[in-house]
Amino acid sequence: MNVLIIEDELHNMRMLTDMLVKLRPNWNVVGQLDSVKQSVDFLSENPQPELILMDIQLSDGVCFSIFEQVEVRSSIIFTTAFDNYAIQAFKVNSIDYLLKPVKEADLEKALIKLEDLRQPPKPQFDYNEIVQAIKKGQKEYRKRFLISAGNKYYKLDTNEIACFTSENKITTACTFSNEKHVVDFSLDRLEEELDPDQFFRADRKTIIHIDLISRFEDYFGSKLVVRLKSPINDKITISRLRASAFKMWIGK
Repeated sequence: MNVLIIEDELHNMRMLTDMLVKLRPNWNVVGQLDSVKQSVDFLSENPQPELILMDIQLSDGVCFSIFEQVEVRSSIIFTTAFDNYAIQAFKVNSIDYLLKPVKEADLEKALIKLEDLRQPPKPQFDYNEIVQAIKKGQKEYRKRFLISAGNKYYKLDTNEIACFTSENKITTACTFSNEKHVVDFSLDRLEEELDPDQFFRADRKTIIHIDLISRFEDYFGSKLVVRLKSPINDKITISRLRASAFKMWIGK
């Protein structure tokens, strides 16, 4: 069976390829693409594969526009970070969805489902229905926070926040104007609710906004040292395990 992988994050693409080779060594990966444009060109100019592993957020937009520009006849397994509402909206129409980070056991189940569905009669899919359902359920990231000060309340927009820090289980938002506000969220929850194009989990205690970064440089042990702008005017070390993800985030 021929398989096309459409994924804009290099580490996810490599992981999916390795898992697929391990689970179905006789299947053939015919391409690895990271954008809507590449996908449209490939599907227009080449025989379409039996299966596509497709990320939803691609380097030049969302995958929905692929279906609007070319007739996709392949079966699709979506890989996504969408919330459960969106997932349920299109699950009945696609082969399956896989939440990131993709687990090998989940991929195996999806492949078995595909193999079962490819037995006669051949399944038919209405991708227009999939597109519309997913569009309605696109994840919206947090735009603001409610801040309390005594008996008064006011809003704090996320675009005003330079970084979040956590100390003794207390999370503080520091703004670009050097104001500090306690927010009732853990960093783990913030990492899920903040726009990943704007915020990055630098370490266990810090999430930084991309506009806070001045520059970064290599450090020993394959780490990175990131220099931060005002109001922080400090540096932070990115671990070896996070360094590759950080570079990809900066280069988006």
